[in-house]
Amino acid sequence: MPAHHALVLNLHQPPGNLEHLLAHATWEAKEILFALDRMPRSLWGQEDLARVHLSLSGTLLETLSSPAFQDRVYGIVDCGKLLWHLQNTEIFDILGTGYYHPVLALIPPADRPEHLRRWQALARHLFWRDAFQGFWPPEMGFSMELIPLLKQFGYRYVLVDSAHVEPVQRMTWPQLRYRPHIARYDGEEIIVVVRDRELSDAQESGMELDWFLAEVAERTRWCDFEPLVTTATDGENGGWFRNITEGANYWSAFYLPLLARVREGAADIRPSFIGDYLDRHGAHGEVHVATGAWNTGWHSGRGFTQWTGSDAQKRMLARYADVSARLRTMVQQGAAAAPDDPGLLAVLEEARWRLLRAETSCNLFWGEAWVERAAADLDAADTALADAERHLHGPARTGAASKSL
Repeated sequence: MPAHHALVLNLHQPPGNLEHLLAHATWEAKEILFALDRMPRSLWGQEDLARVHLSLSGTLLETLSSPAFQDRVYGIVDCGKLLWHLQNTEIFDILGTGYYHPVLALIPPADRPEHLRRWQALARHLFWRDAFQGFWPPEMGFSMELIPLLKQFGYRYVLVDSAHVEPVQRMTWPQLRYRPHIARYDGEEIIVVVRDRELSDAQESGMELDWFLAEVAERTRWCDFEPLVTTATDGENGGWFRNITEGANYWSAFYLPLLARVREGAADIRPSFIGDYLDRHGAHGEVHVATGAWNTGWHSGRGFTQWTGSDAQKRMLARYADVSARLRTMVQQGAAAAPDDPGLLAVLEEARWRLLRAETSCNLFWGEAWVERAAADLDAADTALADAERHLHGPARTGAASKSL
């Protein structure tokens, strides 16, 4: 039986990172922009076979769609045309994600819906569609408690890492890894699509086409069903994706030759959209997904140790919870006392987006190197909450209330 290959690429740049690189590491910024632009350019004319799933963080989309940024990089990449070409639904399937790319399971539950809501609002506008079937958890950081939230936002399936998937019912190794499954939590269920960790590691670092085809054939040889082999990596990081030399990067050295083999009937593999596979083959069996993320360099992804290992990281996570709780209290008080006060609404929104941006996963991933970025946004959120307090309980508000009495 042919193996179906679901290619998934994660694309994320932290807030302001591309602007900073343009000023201080110009070639690196160009490499990233060229890597993004290379995707649609490489696949022009390949609509009959090319199938690519893309997760683009809200911060990256915000940068690429900014008129000021588009003007700044116009001689390098035409970002407007890039976004236009990514609307090609025959080649690209856009996956939902969190706006500021947080590890959702690590941030306060009250903040999670806003990350999803803001991403959908921007993506609907940029990609001209109302619905997104699949969800990419930032950093593949998943826990079962996220299932009701994902269903609330209309997602059909979620990507999870193979290292964390545990069968509830008896399954063979190929069944567990190469079939979509159902996961249930608190009365809700969602389809989970399993990323093959080892094949994804090869995709990230560079692999030969013959090796990949032989490896897929060996891994799926005992399947009595049409398997779905899912590989997921970053799509703009690492030399394999950034290399500008023809014949030496992922698209020209691997993916286009793969399509040529498939077209010739010389490869028993089919590039596929996950949604199309689910429509035809469905999901089978129930699984439990252990809390964890994908493997990143020196970390296995178990227990989120990449983001929680140091005292500074733990203190920042605690501060997320504190600021989030105070913001919720202030929003409730404002809704009761001054629901139409534009000044109060403005400072509350300032506190909200600063908190959400502070929760960007990159702020904690680099140990303590970027913790100050989160601290700066939380300091700004604290200032905005203090302004909100003055709006609600300051002399002007008290005087107005006395006069009305």
